[in-house]
Amino acid sequence: MADNRPIGVFDSGLGGLTAMATLMRALPGEDICYLGDTGRVPYGSRSPETIEKYAGEDVAFLKSLDVKAIVVACGTVSAVALHQIKDTYPMSIY
Repeated sequence: MADNRPIGVFDSGLGGLTAMATLMRALPGEDICYLGDTGRVPYGSRSPETIEKYAGEDVAFLKSLDVKAIVVACGTVSAVALHQIKDTYPMSIY
């Protein structure tokens, strides 16, 4: 049975739109939900604790939309908080 839920993508701004466009080309049959956290950009100047907090909130929001997987398109989150959010949320996070 096919999983028709969307894939979630998030970034701290608009740069992740490039990742989303690449996903859309690679997976044309998939729906994608994009979260650009422009209200708190840039993440890079924040403390690791704040980055982890924001990343957790971003993942929680996308989970509330019932996404089947999440792509972290934010370099800062990937470097600082990816392991923490993967450990916290039992779903596919890339």
